[in-house]
Amino acid sequence: MIANANAGFLGSEVENTPATQARFHIIPVPFERTTSYGGGTREGPGAILEASQQLETWDGESNPSLLGIHTQVSVAVDGDVEAVMEAIAVATEAAVRAGAMPVAIGGEHTVTCGVVRGLLRSGIGPFGVVQIDAHADLRDRYEGNPYSHASVMRRVVEDGVPLFQLGVRACCEEELRARRDFGVGAIDARELVVGHQMSLELPADFPEQVFFTVDVDGLDPSVFPGTGTPVPGGLGWYQTLALFESVARQRRIIGFDVMEFAPIPGFHAYEFAAAQLIYKFMGICQRIEAAAV
Repeated sequence: MIANANAGFLGSEVENTPATQARFHIIPVPFERTTSYGGGTREGPGAILEASQQLETWDGESNPSLLGIHTQVSVAVDGDVEAVMEAIAVATEAAVRAGAMPVAIGGEHTVTCGVVRGLLRSGIGPFGVVQIDAHADLRDRYEGNPYSHASVMRRVVEDGVPLFQLGVRACCEEELRARRDFGVGAIDARELVVGHQMSLELPADFPEQVFFTVDVDGLDPSVFPGTGTPVPGGLGWYQTLALFESVARQRRIIGFDVMEFAPIPGFHAYEFAAAQLIYKFMGICQRIEAAAV
């Protein structure tokens, strides 16, 4: 789907920075196996990369591209699930060992399992995951599959990674028990959205390093209708950016991902919004890191 096969993220404006010189590594993962309602997430990474060619390098406050953006070759997703998760882990670990921040683009949310696996063995140290999502994704398995997109966060917490959830508004009883059993913190959509909450305070014992994962269905369908399992009552655009920044000001962001985007043919606004969300997150990280120097 990429208009210029040689153009990486924002490739219309900046060259693909060498891997060892880039602050951000884009990792496209067009993986889709377990979507249970609407499909199309396999097309998400290509659509986002193509839309990124229309971004301005100035994000409204700074120019995060100056730190360097390296777009990796898309992860091969044709093997069995374990092989795909391993390939994602290898790509993630390579980014960290190059001194970069991994930025994965899905694909279904199962991709985050592979990203977390790569982070765990990269030597980066203890970290927690902060999740924006309409769903808790804490089922042990869904439709018999432990690698379902509805089980991704169960795999994460089983690996001993602390989790804090934002914006959830579809949660089953099994997932409520899992929250209790694994000590998962949460501020659900009813509190965040109705209360117009633009910041949060993570628990004092939450790790100092954070990987931030976004399922685009965590945002309201009026912002991202292009997703497999939309749920009304989600986060707004500026609220999402503000919550990410709130976390970034309390903890060190070591990477992030944007998952579950399914392009709607002919509706380019949503593809562009996904690309801009990624670039805005980069800008927030750039400005906070610069202020800390």
